[in-house]
Amino acid sequence: MTPNLPKLSAKFFQETGSNNEPVREWLKTLTRDERRAIGADIQTVQFSWPIGKPLADHIDGDIWEIRTRLGNRIARILFVIEEGAVVLLHGFIKKTQKTPSSELDIAKQRLKRMRGR
Repeated sequence: MTPNLPKLSAKFFQETGSNNEPVREWLKTLTRDERRAIGADIQTVQFSWPIGKPLADHIDGDIWEIRTRLGNRIARILFVIEEGAVVLLHGFIKKTQKTPSSELDIAKQRLKRMRGR
């Protein structure tokens, strides 16, 4: 019997010409339990794509978000599906009802750099 494999792999966006992975660095600032909760949600997206609310939602263009509840806080990971992978572009703790345009702009800029535009 073959093991149940994810439909998509997961990759961190990496700054061109460096080893800097902004989402990985952001995750390191969170508690172990918070990282585990976010990791479980990323894994659910990997195994269940396409998936919708409440776990994932389309934001803009090719950008989607993974929505994780962390007690009284809400974490968001902005991502794209690229060549069979969930590419994690940006992570943040959401403080307002609507995703701030500044957070979306970071993900859009990283996507442009990733695609060489």
